[in-house]
This record gives sequence, structure tokens and C-alpha cells, in this order.
Amino acid sequence: MVGGAPEAGADGRSVVVIVGSRGSSCSGVALARDLILTAGHCVVPGADYKLVSYDATRTPTLKDIATIARHPEFNASAAARHRVTADVALLKLAAPLAVATAPLASPTRAAVGDSLTVIGAGVTTPGDGRTGGRARRADLVVTGQPGTLQIRLMDRESKNQRPGLGACTGDSGAPAFRMESGQLAIAGIVSVATGAGNSAGCGGLTIVTPLIRYRDWIVTTARKLDSPVE
Repeated sequence: MVGGAPEAGADGRSVVVIVGSRGSSCSGVALARDLILTAGHCVVPGADYKLVSYDATRTPTLKDIATIARHPEFNASAAARHRVTADVALLKLAAPLAVATAPLASPTRAAVGDSLTVIGAGVTTPGDGRTGGRARRADLVVTGQPGTLQIRLMDRESKNQRPGLGACTGDSGAPAFRMESGQLAIAGIVSVATGAGNSAGCGGLTIVTPLIRYRDWIVTTARKLDSPVE
């Protein structure tokens, strides 16, 4: 998360890191102690994936993933071209983690001006993977024409006119939270980011796949994986 995003503290305890055998790194969020929600493009076929768990001293341990369930309408080719697709996936872990869990938000459409909090473990300096791995938060605002397929978020201060707060490499799959009943609830998943003025890079727009269309699939699939969520 770039733009000087602070560490998320307790709000980031449900956010995890997912790494792939081809060098990829993404974020995810725990719906249950053995069930992770992330972006579909973070776990495409052809690679092996592990969850990274950190102990109190920040020593990493790789955890096995037993099952990967991508939404049946996810299109990897579309995702690679930054096109709209059902960019969501569930990961069933081989063993539960000592991790906090986060609830799904109610199926409410976002509106321009709404506030969402994105918490991811991506890099703070583009191109420097050593700056990632810690959950950081960016409180962003909905802009553009939000729908049920895509939500665009921007920093309130920079307004996508100059680099500001936003997702970057490693933040794909990170949760975009909405405050509901006094707690953060997952309203969407980060799919892609841009630089200021929609250029290449980070710190411009954070583009989120809202869960309103996919919530039923998540709940049904979680039940099939014996990790029910509401």
C-alpha cells in the first residue's frame, strides 16, 4: 500500500499473504480460520500457492492450501488484460490458522462518495518487494460510476491527480471494507491499481471487484468446503 499508508494494527489481523511458485505475491482475508478470500487472478492454474504465516517475531512460515475454488465465471485472460471479470476465489487451508476473521458486508451497492477501507500487505515502494508483508490501511473514497462489476477508489486528498494512497504490487486480493454495525465488513476485493491520472503504476486508483454479485457463490462454496460463513 503506497502513499504513506499506516500499519493497520488490529484491523489487519484478518489479512494474510499468498505467494506463488512463479514469484507472485497477493493479499487475502480470512473468512474462517481455514478459509481465505482473495482475487481469482492471484491463484491462476499452472502454479503452486502457499499462505505465509508470521509469528510474533515476524518469522515467516509457509502453510499448505488444500483446495482452490475460483468463481466459475472468472476469466484469467480478461483479468490479465485488466478487464472486468469475476475476480474472486476461495482457498481452503490444510490446517486452521491462529488468525482473526472478518464478516462479509451486506449486499449493498456502493455510491460515489462512500468511504471504504482497503487493507493489504503489498509493497510501500513500487518495485521493492522487501517493503511488503505488513498489513497497511488506506481509507479511500468511491469515485466514477460504481456498479456491481467494479468500484473505483481514490485518495480523498490527491484525487487521482497526483500520487497518493492506494494499492500496489502485493495488494491484489486485499479486502475493501465498509463499516457496518460498528465493525469492518468485506464489501469487495482489490483487482488492480493505477498510477495518478490512470497511468501505469500505483497511487492513483484502486480498482475493486465488489462482492454484491458473488456473495451467494462465496457462501455456498464455503459451505461445500465445510467452512460456513454468513
